[in-house]
Amino acid sequence: MSLYNSKFDSFGSYVPEKIVNNYDLEKKVDTSDEWIRTRTGMFERRFSAPHEAASDLAFHAAEQAIYSSKTTRLKDIQMIIVGTISGDHPFPATACILQKRLGLKDIPAFDISAGCTGFIYAVDIARRYIESGAYNNILVVGVEILTRSINWDDRGTCILFGDGAGAAILKRAEKNELSRIIDSKITADASEWELLMHKAGGSRYPASLETVRENAHTIYMEGNKIFKHAVKSMYSVSADLLKLNNLDVKDLDWIVSHQANLRIIDALADKFKAPKSKVIVTIEKYANTSSSSIPLAVTDAIKEGKIKKGDIVLLTAFGAGLTYGTVIFRY
Repeated sequence: MSLYNSKFDSFGSYVPEKIVNNYDLEKKVDTSDEWIRTRTGMFERRFSAPHEAASDLAFHAAEQAIYSSKTTRLKDIQMIIVGTISGDHPFPATACILQKRLGLKDIPAFDISAGCTGFIYAVDIARRYIESGAYNNILVVGVEILTRSINWDDRGTCILFGDGAGAAILKRAEKNELSRIIDSKITADASEWELLMHKAGGSRYPASLETVRENAHTIYMEGNKIFKHAVKSMYSVSADLLKLNNLDVKDLDWIVSHQANLRIIDALADKFKAPKSKVIVTIEKYANTSSSSIPLAVTDAIKEGKIKKGDIVLLTAFGAGLTYGTVIFRY
C-alpha cells in the first residue's frame, strides 16, 4: 500500500540550436524529403554542437523544470534519476555530473538504461520512492545525443534521430489534491533484444580498430520487426493499466506515445480507437529523441495550452531491450 500520492509538479525541455532538415540530409545521403516524410513523418531534428554533452542538455531542461515549478526550489530536490543511453561517459552516471552542475550535494543520483523507455522507467521508480514516503521531491530527466551514434551508411536509420532533453519534477501530492500519478507499469520482453542495439563499446565487444571499421559503434535496428513489437507492446501495457484502474480511452484527454515514427503513433491510436485530436505529435520537428521524446512532447503541449490542469494523460514508450511501459496521470 502506498502511504502517499505522487504527482508531476512541472516539466522542462531543451533542444540544441542546430536544425537539420530533410533537405540537408538529401545532400549527405541517398534519400529525399518525400521518402523521409512518407515513412516517418519527420522533417527536422536537432544536432548538438561539438562541445555539448548529454549533461549539458539535461542541465538546461532541469533548470526549466525547476523554474516552471511554483512550489519546488532547487534545494528541495532529494534525488536525480536520468534516463539515457547516450550519457557523457560509460561511467560515472550522467546524473552525478548533472548533480554537480546544479550545485547539489549528498543526494542519490543514478542513470537508467532502458532505451527509448528510459523516461517512463525513471518516472515509475521515482513515484514509488515518493509514495513510500522515502522522498518528497525527485528530478527525472530523459536526455539523448544519438546523433553521435548515427551510421551514415545506413539510410534507413541515419535519418531517424535527433538530440534533446526533457525533465520533470515529481513530488508528493497533498492528500485531497486532484493532480496525481494514477498508476504506472514498466516491463520488458528480451526474447529479441538484438533487434535494436549499439553493438560495440561494452564488455562483449570492446572498442578496437576492427569494431570501428565495422561501424559497430553506431545504432543497429531491424525497423520492420521493431515496428510490430512497438505497437503491440505499448498497446498491451497501456490497455492493462487502463483496465486495472477502471479507465477507458474515452476517459483520457491526451495520449503521448514515444515519438519514434508517425506510422507507429498512428497505428497505436487506431488500436486504441482514439481520435487523432487526442494524440500529441512532435516528431515532425524533433524526430526520434529516444528517452527525451515524451517529456519534450509533454512540455511543448503544456506550453501550447493543450495539456491543462486536471487533464488525464497517458504516456507510453517502447525501446531497446525490448523495454516498454506506461504512466497515467492527472496533471
